[in-house]
Amino acid sequence: MIGPDLKRCLGQMIKGVHVVAATHEGLTRAYTSHWVTQVSFEEPVVMASVSPRHDTHPVMIASGRFAVTLLAGDQVAEGQYFSYPGRKFRYVAPEWLETGADGWPIVPGGIAWLGCEITEVQSGRYDHDLVFARVVAHGEGRLGEPPLLYSARHGWRITGEKAREKGVSVRDQLLARLADGQPSDGQPDGDQPGGPTT
Repeated sequence: MIGPDLKRCLGQMIKGVHVVAATHEGLTRAYTSHWVTQVSFEEPVVMASVSPRHDTHPVMIASGRFAVTLLAGDQVAEGQYFSYPGRKFRYVAPEWLETGADGWPIVPGGIAWLGCEITEVQSGRYDHDLVFARVVAHGEGRLGEPPLLYSARHGWRITGEKAREKGVSVRDQLLARLADGQPSDGQPDGDQPGGPTT
């Protein structure tokens, strides 16, 4: 069980908000998540975390695929609607899901969407199943819009100002230090504790 101190710390983690949806035999279900992540650079693989108790879970597993819509900052209504099992609202807002190319269920007006085919499911170890999938289709939406964010501690947010001043590159500053022979500990190269390794 997660204690209150750790819960407060974990609650500070802020992440993008996505709607994960699946269709099987004419039935479509969806849920809001900020636990979808890319897990590989060389292969287009993502991981979605889903509770086995959620009504989307059996549809995802039966269909062997799901779609992920990346929500824009002005889509908090869609985010909140899908953040509960659809039965809670008796599926009263069908307009917030549409069938895209090749039958992918997506939220209209999103920043982008990903069509994912399930490759592996880790089930039973945690209270959520971890569903790994290869991205086999995608579509661009309103790419210029700021994304919707969420954290348990701060609630719904929209990305704000850039964190780095325009024209300032930390990478370039570090490369300049290396060119000047100034490692991060202030010692010249080769004079590190323990001496050179080769």
